[in-house]
Amino acid sequence: MTQSTRTGPLAGIRVLEIGSMGPGPFAGMTLADMGAEVVRVERPGGLGVFPGKPGHDVFNRGKRGVILDLKRPEAVEALLTMVERADVLIEGHRPGVAERLGIGPEECRVRNPKLVYGRMTGWGQDGPLAQTAGHDISYIAITGALHAIGQAGGPPQIPLNIVGDFGGGAMYLVAGVLAALRQAELTGRGQVVDAAIVDGVAHLLAGTHALINTGTWADERGVNLLDGGAPFYSVYETADGRHMAVGAIEAKFYAQLVAGLGVTVDPAKQHDRTTWEATRKVIAEAFGARTQAEWTETFEGTDACVAPVLTMHEAAEHPHMKDRGAVFTRDGLFQPGPAPRFPTHPMMVPSAPPTPGRHTREVLAESGVDPEPLLASGAAEQDAVTAG
Repeated sequence: MTQSTRTGPLAGIRVLEIGSMGPGPFAGMTLADMGAEVVRVERPGGLGVFPGKPGHDVFNRGKRGVILDLKRPEAVEALLTMVERADVLIEGHRPGVAERLGIGPEECRVRNPKLVYGRMTGWGQDGPLAQTAGHDISYIAITGALHAIGQAGGPPQIPLNIVGDFGGGAMYLVAGVLAALRQAELTGRGQVVDAAIVDGVAHLLAGTHALINTGTWADERGVNLLDGGAPFYSVYETADGRHMAVGAIEAKFYAQLVAGLGVTVDPAKQHDRTTWEATRKVIAEAFGARTQAEWTETFEGTDACVAPVLTMHEAAEHPHMKDRGAVFTRDGLFQPGPAPRFPTHPMMVPSAPPTPGRHTREVLAESGVDPEPLLASGAAEQDAVTAG
């Protein structure tokens, strides 16, 4: 399972990712972007959830693909043999499923005491909802995060699946895996990482909880400093139906906003909430008089904290985003650049996502498993889905 060409701070770390949706694959992609060798172990037929071609899934970039039918004992044995040479295993099943398959933490620990076993769930390994189905929107709903997003007097607004799946889920799994790898390096013993989206999202709300504690945040939508309630931290429509984002929190930035807009507003009353409604109307009228392009030019290079609201494809062409390679297209696939950056490791351009089973034969052989009996019996598959 060695790929000597890989670079990055995690080069030499071997990860097994048991096929799942959303946060698990995103965590695997992030580890691969950092240089880890990641092998995605998919079930026959795949998950069959999202439309599109498997070879177009950027979550799988930089990985190798294997198909194993883990309902077959010989496939389970093959996976456990792979575990012996791995540093990390990531799985995203409901609690107890991995154990029923025979690939739970205890079975893996017997084969490799140093293994870090990452578990990605929405609700966690225990609790009243642990066995209940859910998705990002379900998890952010009960944490209070969804309630907090939206305009005053309006319904909650869905922030894609960024807050739950990827912010509160995948990135906390990555952080936990890295911490556990450090401990395994020091002690020779791995451990289980219980990454639950509800835990991660609640943790992300620490700053909001702090404001609630100080009495400066009302537990309702659209009336607070950072939720669109403040006229200097909001989004405004322009003359051409586009929008500008304003985040002029600090007094000196707010003064530049007022000056750039050319409006008559008393900067000294910035945080006087009794003036917010009137100030919003003045700012909205000003933005509505000119186009997005005109306002972008006006505020370019200033500290007014004003930026155009761009589409995803427009973002890829923004000079700053383009200069950093934050979004790019490779082999016809629109995707984000690796993050974060490491000055001692030049940014690696990820390899294209493999189709499921592309590397089954080669990965099994490298792991000391004879792939031919497994392929012949159907316990493993090679290139079951083509890229076309």
